[in-house]
Amino acid sequence: MSSGILLVLSAPSGGGKTTILKRVMADLPGLVFSVSHTTRKPRPGEEDGRDYYFVSRREFESIRDRQPSGFLEWAEVHGNLYGTSRAAVEQRLGAGRDVVLDIDVQGAAQIRKSADPVAVFIAPPSLAELEARLRGRGTEDEQTIALRLENAKQELRVVDSYDYLIVNDRLAEAVESLRSIIIAERCRRRRAVDGAPVRVDF
Repeated sequence: MSSGILLVLSAPSGGGKTTILKRVMADLPGLVFSVSHTTRKPRPGEEDGRDYYFVSRREFESIRDRQPSGFLEWAEVHGNLYGTSRAAVEQRLGAGRDVVLDIDVQGAAQIRKSADPVAVFIAPPSLAELEARLRGRGTEDEQTIALRLENAKQELRVVDSYDYLIVNDRLAEAVESLRSIIIAERCRRRRAVDGAPVRVDF
């Protein structure tokens, strides 16, 4: 069985990647979401093991410091630690599954050093629109919003290091763009739309 696709998805906080990804995964079979570990507190509606594995800083550091590293990548973002389990990702890729990583630009850069992912960046149409979305969530204070906007400026500077760029101006179009990217990458690897290997007899 051929190895699966490692799909790295990044966006500034409030860029809409979670909404886009959920719609694509509901429509396109064969995708597995990699649940990351984090030290941040759960937001309303989030569940441990579904959205993230919520762990203490001590637990996170214990996993990170294993040899070889227990994380494929890890980073500190907005004062919280985030990491992707190396064993879980490698097991699923080896089984031919396509694994989606929802990670920041720091993590994406780390992964490129040891793997060959398909990297997709989702950008807001403008910083003004991003600010409006962050305020609309009603989950962050003014200081946090200012920090997220400043980080977004830095993140947008590395867009050219990604394979694909999706501007999330119209949600339906952004969803279709991500779906099309995944299908195209499957076809490039001689796989069908649903991810199954394609065998042609001439």
